Amino acid sequence: MEGQTKKLYRSRTDRKIAGVCGGLGEYFGIDPTLMRLLFVLGLIFVGGTLLAYIILMIVIPEEPL
Repeated sequence: MEGQTKKLYRSRTDRKIAGVCGGLGEYFGIDPTLMRLLFVLGLIFVGGTLLAYIILMIVIPEEPL
């Protein structure tokens, strides 16, 4: 039996802006709210996370129906 490979998608159901954090949370098995918090903290303290979010929004495909 072959192993299942997980695919990263933007979430259609758990989204606030584009579904990136919802998809990342589902992929890594953590709460999407924690992903959103990490993005906001990164935006405040590190910078560049807005650009990373926009790139992820473009690169990660939307979850199939």
